[in-house]
Formats: sequence, structure tokens, C-alpha cells
Amino acid sequence: MAMAMTMASCTSVPCNTNRTRSPAMAPSFVTGVSPISISLPAPISIDQRSRRWDPLVVQAVSDSQKSQTCLDPDASRSVLGIILGGGAGTRLYPLTKKRAKPAVPLGANYRLIDIPVSNCLNSNVSKIYVLTQFNSASLNRHLSCAYSSNMGGYKDEGFVEVLAAQQSPENPNWFQGTADAVRQYLWLFEEHNIMEFLVLAGDHLYRMDYEKFIQAHRESHADITVAALPMDEKRATAFGLMKIDDEGRIIEFAEKPKGDALKAMKVDTTILGLSEERAKEMPFIASMGIYVFSKDAMLQLLRDKFPDANDFGSEVIPGATKIGMRVQAYLFDGYWEDIGTIEAFYNANLGITKKPVPDFSFYDRSAPIYTQPRYLPPSKIKNADITESVIGEGCIIKNCRIHHSVVGLRSCISEGAVIEDSLLMGADYYETENDKKYLASVGGIPIGIGRNAHIKRAIIDKNARIGDDVKIINKEGVQEAARETDGYFIKSGIVTVIKDAVIPNGWVI
Repeated sequence: MAMAMTMASCTSVPCNTNRTRSPAMAPSFVTGVSPISISLPAPISIDQRSRRWDPLVVQAVSDSQKSQTCLDPDASRSVLGIILGGGAGTRLYPLTKKRAKPAVPLGANYRLIDIPVSNCLNSNVSKIYVLTQFNSASLNRHLSCAYSSNMGGYKDEGFVEVLAAQQSPENPNWFQGTADAVRQYLWLFEEHNIMEFLVLAGDHLYRMDYEKFIQAHRESHADITVAALPMDEKRATAFGLMKIDDEGRIIEFAEKPKGDALKAMKVDTTILGLSEERAKEMPFIASMGIYVFSKDAMLQLLRDKFPDANDFGSEVIPGATKIGMRVQAYLFDGYWEDIGTIEAFYNANLGITKKPVPDFSFYDRSAPIYTQPRYLPPSKIKNADITESVIGEGCIIKNCRIHHSVVGLRSCISEGAVIEDSLLMGADYYETENDKKYLASVGGIPIGIGRNAHIKRAIIDKNARIGDDVKIINKEGVQEAARETDGYFIKSGIVTVIKDAVIPNGWVI
């Protein structure tokens, strides 16, 4: 049985891809290390910003174990991270009914936003803004609890700060898209004495060393560098594809091409570092929606060249190639998942239970995933049969069977329950014994999974109350159903019980 946990390392090794980070780069309340302040060198000079670096011998593929990264100036001084909170998240509804997409729980203990923030901290990017707009209360609360303290010591060099959409006399509109969101806060971003903007999405699952990404950007003298995934023909039709020249420079874009248009987008991915064998299997590259912009290029594009453009991927970046800017591709040949739909979210979560190697591991000591410290007790398991599952903190599990499932923090599972191929998000709080006695006296249902309940291929959102003898098994194989008044939806055959929903005793879904 695997137990979900947060791990962090406190060793610092200079100029090595596989190093762990200095304690000052990680929130000390997660690692258990006392706050450390760092005296940084003098601000970046104009000469430093404009100079060209002698290229190192570096393979572009981001998970290469041979690459070295020695950024000068280093990322903590020269890069500003901008994480985009995303839109309304309609495809993830009802998980986004009461929260923003990046605030959706992940992997028993975490939230989606923890992925890009942790990637930043592990990559020495310590100045981070998160732009939010929809249902952002829980996201703001999580970021505040997880990352607000001790990020940069007494000099406050590092931070994770939330920027909400707002109206102003100059712009009375909310964020209209990714580029518009950044444009509305350019006045703040340009105050920072940095060289590059690292633009990230808040709803992707992957582990990436952004320092290598930034180094490739500098070595190629690019204005913009776009992270790209190698694709086979089967998957390529679902993505926006890019075509590159023999230097890895992007020269053409195509949105979800098919037929002859798809064949025309084939590229030689050995240019970006793939082996010849892998390049034959993966002859297409797709944009990951992750970008490095040189500071001057970002200001010029959003203010002068494309002042009305709302989106980076479909407007600003294709426009930049057309006006002659150097837009470079950077290949990421690792696990990456866009958590955009219920099915993708479900598969990504259950993927962490795979044996012997999960799709995405939370146990990588060199690049840990940080989250909010909750100080919960260890999970208590009484005579339960648990196989191929991940159990979060603070759970109480009694005499039940759990197979191939992810059980979130504070989950309470009663006697006789059977949980299969499911994701339980857990609860935000524990009910007291007095609460439970009162509920029993009035015929109520406590938070958690009731006695003899059977749950299969389902997502149970937080604080849901599943009664005794309930069966959530989608026996008839319904693919799509909206039963919000009854507390659940079915999408792609996956039953999702809404947050705070009550499923009465004996119900069959």
C-alpha cells in the first residue's frame, strides 16, 4: 500500500541537473527547515541583459541526465514566473462548481496549482505571480497558506502572489484570455529587474526543470521559446502543431490538422534532441502552452504589435513569427497531461497508482511537490484490504476493501465498503462525535463513505456524504448525464459526486 506524502530535500549542489535545491528556495514550513535568508548579488545591469552567452554543449530534451544548467544571472534574479489560473473550467464541471481549475485536489494531498509552483521552486524561480479570475477563493486561500511565508527571507526576494482580475479606468473588462490577462498586469511585471517572463498554465501535470528551458532560450538568442511535446500521428490531431526549420525555429502553426494538413506538419525531431528511433515514432510536435518570453519582446508584442490580441497560443505567438521575431521550440520528452476534462483528470489521478512506475511520481526527492502543511495525523487503517492504491493523510478506514483507488485526506470509510477504480477527494474537516450523534438522531448522513457502500469508477468530491448501502457503479453504462439536483454528473462514463452532496441510504447510481 502506497502512502501519499510530501518529501523535500535540503541539499544544494551547484550546476547539476539532478541537484536538490537550497532550503531558501523551498517553503520552510513544508520541509521543516528554519527560514534562511540569502543576500543576492547586485541588480542585473544593462550589459548583462544585452550580452550574448557562449553556448554550452546541451541536449535540448528536458529530461536528459547529461545536461548542465548554470544560468548567469541565475533564475532567482532574472526570471519572473507567471502562472495563468485558466478560464471557467466548464469541461471539468462539477469539480469547478465551487473552485478554480488550479484549486482542484490532486493525488490525495495536493492541488493542481502545486505542480507549476513546485516546478518553479525546484528550478530556482522564486518570484511567482498567479493570475486568477473564476471561483478563486479556495485557490487564494491555498496559496496563502502554502506559500505566503518564508519564501525569500527578510529581504523578501521570493514570493508567490495572487493577482485577481480587476476593472480599472483604463480597462473596464475582466481577463479576455491568456495574453490579455498578462497585458492587464504589465505595469506591475515590468517593474521587476528581470530578463525573462516564464508563462505557465495552472492546470497541467508534469515535472520540468525550467532552468534548462530558460538556458535553451538564451543560447538560441530567441525572443520567445515554446515548450513542445513530441507526438505520434494518432494523438497529433487533438493538438495545435508546430513546424520548425533545421535550427529548431518555429515557422508554421496548425490547429488540430487532419489528413494532408496533418502530414504537412511532420518535422525532424532529431533537431531538438530526440534519437532517430524516437523521432520516427514521434514526427510531430505540439505546443504545451508553456513559454519563455524575453522581457522586451513581451512588452513590444502586447503593447505595440498586438494590443488587441487576447490569446498567446492562437494570436500573439503566430503573429510574432510573422513579423520576424525568433520563436524557438524546446522539446520536453516526459510525462505531461492537460487536466482539462473529467476523463483526463480521472486518468491522471489513477495513473499515480500504477506499478511498478507510476505515470507521475510524487516521490522524486530531487524535485519534490510542495503543498499546504495541514499537520494531520497519520491515517488509521483497521483491518482493511487495500491494494494498488494511494492513501492521503488523516484518513480513517475501517474493515473495507479498496483497490486501484486514490483516497484523499481526512477520508472516512466505514465497515463493509468496497472502493474500486475511484478517486475520493476526502474532506475539509472532521466531524466531531457530537456531530455524528446529532446526525444519527435526525436521520442525517455523516461525511464520508457509509457502511456497505460500493463505489466503482467514480470521483467523490470533498465533504460528500455517501449513505449506507449506496451503490455508485453506473451499472447501465451511461456515458453522459446531468443530475445536479440529485448531487451527481456522469461524464465519459465516470460518475462525479458534487462537493457537499448528500447521497441517501440505499441509493443506486
